[in-house]
Amino acid sequence: MPEPEAAATAGRESFGSRLGQAMADRGPLCVGIDPHPALLKAWGLNDDAAGLERFSLTVVEAVGSLAAAVKPQVALYERHGSAGMAVLERTLAAAADAGVLTIADAKRGDIGSTMAAYADAWLRDGSSLAADSVTLSPYLGFESLRPALDLAADYGRGVFVLALTSNPEGASVQHVGGADSVARRITEAAAAENRRYAGTFGSVGLVVGATVGGALQDLQLDLEAVRGIILAPGLGAQGATAADLRATFGAAYSQVLGTSSRDILSAGPAVGGLREAALRTLEPLLTS
Repeated sequence: MPEPEAAATAGRESFGSRLGQAMADRGPLCVGIDPHPALLKAWGLNDDAAGLERFSLTVVEAVGSLAAAVKPQVALYERHGSAGMAVLERTLAAAADAGVLTIADAKRGDIGSTMAAYADAWLRDGSSLAADSVTLSPYLGFESLRPALDLAADYGRGVFVLALTSNPEGASVQHVGGADSVARRITEAAAAENRRYAGTFGSVGLVVGATVGGALQDLQLDLEAVRGIILAPGLGAQGATAADLRATFGAAYSQVLGTSSRDILSAGPAVGGLREAALRTLEPLLTS
């Protein structure tokens, strides 16, 4: 892999710097915006574009001033077709207006001009889908992500690369190689990429499940060396607690952005209930 140049976008604060500051100011909580059909029903909303929009904008209103970031799950907008994607565009715009950073959970990954097109959609200034950051899948090779890595740097945006997920199927790919595992190679590639960024955090983060347990130690992953934010889904409904995050991530805990979706969203549809649930989730992340 070519050595990235040690330079950030001229005149624009990097995503890693902005997210690090948001975590310091608000705490290390990301709220997932996951409009599952069951949640729409529980909120008394129809499973259509209108229900999707009401759900999404209510979440932004409730947590936009509390969370360091919000993470819309793109698949749950795509299932509504073009109308759903239009709602996603409006949700991203509302989050920007509320001053909360966005992570488009799209898990995109491809090669060549196709990867460049994905990067253009999610990371280019002027794109209606542009988010502050996007999740990426590196399983066509980390370097296949180059168009997104470079465009994110050009526009002061960020990426989160899947590294060690907690779903049972993930181990069949990510753990392969033992001490020289796929997950370790992804982690080391992200660390190398972050050398282009000055400051405390680079703009290339990793997705590491909050419930991976001892896999970090078993695979000898050095997350501190990545110098990027670790997006850790799994708080709440998936069983992870703030204490689990501290135990799992150890010395890298200051880099961890804990992510909760259903546990907070189930407190809706009232804005007050969502805010209270977010604050209950956030407090132990700060004090545990």
